[in-house]
Amino acid sequence: MGERPEVRIGTAEREEAVQLLGDHFAAGRLTLDEFDERVTRATEARTRGDLVPLFRDLPSAPAALVPPPARENLYLNLVTLVPLVLVALLILVAIRHPIAILLALVALWMLGRRAYRLVTEWRASDRPPGGAD
Repeated sequence: MGERPEVRIGTAEREEAVQLLGDHFAAGRLTLDEFDERVTRATEARTRGDLVPLFRDLPSAPAALVPPPARENLYLNLVTLVPLVLVALLILVAIRHPIAILLALVALWMLGRRAYRLVTEWRASDRPPGGAD
């Protein structure tokens, strides 16, 4: 928290201490009772030395939360890639078998509807559809 424990602190330092305690609480290092007690002591602190005991048994910097793997990015990439591949196949088939255009368009329309529904469900629930998290 600083070099000289007798130096008086202001509101900014108290708020920073409360924020750091909140980060430790969010990381599960403090119980609710411990958090409440330490926040009370932090808001009543007058010197840097008053804040030091509040962090003595905690790591110096709370570990950054690691975001879960970006499964939704893979999902969105696949949703984008599938129609492109289908369009390429449609062009190849259309050159050789013109009647297949109608069948391919129907299949593409059905897949597009399904993809749209899955994406809207995913956006509503904040998780990839069909994924077990």
